[in-house]
Amino acid sequence: MDKRSKVILGIFCMVVVIIVITEIVRPKPINWQPSYTASDKIPFGGYVLYNELNRLFNNGEIKTVQESVYDVMVRRDTTERSNYLFINDFIYFDQQESHQLLNYVDKGNDVFIATNQLNGVLADSLNIYTATDYTIKEDTIAFDFTNALLKGKKFEYAKGIYKWRFTSVDTANTMILGHITYTWKDPLAEKPDERRRFPNFIKTSFGKGNFYVSTVPEAFSNYYMLRGNQDYAVNAFSYLGDHTLYWDDYKKSGRVIIDSPMRFVLNQAALKWAYYLTMIGILLFVIFRAKREQRIIPVVEPLKNSSVEFAQTVGALYHQNKDFTDLINKKINYFFEYLRSHYYLDTNHQIEKLVHELAAKSGKSLEEAKNLMEYIQYLKNKTTHSEVESIELNKKISAFKN
Repeated sequence: MDKRSKVILGIFCMVVVIIVITEIVRPKPINWQPSYTASDKIPFGGYVLYNELNRLFNNGEIKTVQESVYDVMVRRDTTERSNYLFINDFIYFDQQESHQLLNYVDKGNDVFIATNQLNGVLADSLNIYTATDYTIKEDTIAFDFTNALLKGKKFEYAKGIYKWRFTSVDTANTMILGHITYTWKDPLAEKPDERRRFPNFIKTSFGKGNFYVSTVPEAFSNYYMLRGNQDYAVNAFSYLGDHTLYWDDYKKSGRVIIDSPMRFVLNQAALKWAYYLTMIGILLFVIFRAKREQRIIPVVEPLKNSSVEFAQTVGALYHQNKDFTDLINKKINYFFEYLRSHYYLDTNHQIEKLVHELAAKSGKSLEEAKNLMEYIQYLKNKTTHSEVESIELNKKISAFKN
């Protein structure tokens, strides 16, 4: 290695050291992402609640679950009465998990679920459906209980709370335990502000046990447990018996899944960037070192870009075969990919929420975004399509992009 290469390598190593030191000493920004795991101390983690469970259920054992519901249910002691606790912003139970939970509650156990959205077979079986009034601006939201001992006491929340509530429940087996109250203003209608109140905490009986479902998982997070609203969580858990408690740490948004042997390095921001920069530096050194010693590389003309001709040929084939359904599905998929890559939207959201987000980020009017998404939803619900619908979809998408 000559003197110049040594100088370049020394400067690079110095830059890496400076970056690592800077990453270590600089204050970390607050992470407001939902996590709800037992180990996360971020605002919407579950560290505080998890460490207080022994005081709330002092006669029962706290068992942390790091695997699927099905695996726990098939191995548990069926003679022991217990509770199962799920807290996350989004929870989905597949068919096997749902049947195991239904059987678990039917035998006299209780399941407590705090989530904005409960989907899957379990929600369908219990006839539980939720919805939200989506707004961009954060507002104060109040929660209360229907219990006579707690009537008149309201718990107010503001940051990171969404207006999720129940839109459908099984009235024959369901008891309303709490409500959500908030102010709603329709952005499309010139009406005065409306004060709305909906159920947000229910008990649904099933067999010998009960499902307790709340639409406000944020109330059980670190942020609100440490800001004087811990009584809401205590009152909500008071409906559960003092038995063994299964704490679910598997169906969590913040669950880290890293199988690499370098998971510790990759979990530390400073070490991770030091590793990446070192690899990039070595790669650059090898490239430039090899460039100085190898023979002249002959110029090879690149292949002609025939993408346009290929697209025209494929389009002509679709038009000749009259396969407008497949063509429309591809147009919709490409448009959703465009929304994800340009506006960073989650196209799996419900259409009402997606319309508001699309209008806010694209600069288009809410009416234009709504018309486009409703037309796409209309086409997705059809099994067969016509050439006119294909042309109309193309016009709407082109108009929206311009």
